Amino acid sequence: MNKVFRAKRTRAKIHGTAERPRLTVHFSNLHITAQVIDDDNKKTLAYATTVGAKMTGTKTEKAAKIGAEIAKKAKAAKISTVVFDRGAKLYAGRMAALAEAARKEGLEF
Repeated sequence: MNKVFRAKRTRAKIHGTAERPRLTVHFSNLHITAQVIDDDNKKTLAYATTVGAKMTGTKTEKAAKIGAEIAKKAKAAKISTVVFDRGAKLYAGRMAALAEAARKEGLEF
């Protein structure tokens, strides 16, 4: 139950706009998904996932690849700055690897 409260507390302070959309990340047991969302218009602007992709390596390495991929797709959609939504996860490990890879590709948050 604490994860739900932590996620709601995090998302209560974060809102994506057209100028600065929200980068949200979801980790399941097998896959990693990242989305860039405009909350005002309720649209997903960019999307990257490991589902269906033939990626090898650890989950941290996959997170870094998804971070780089979402940054490239966001740049293609003319998005340079985002608000980072970590949800209920702490900023460490896979979450930090994804964020650092996205920053390295030029995404600002």
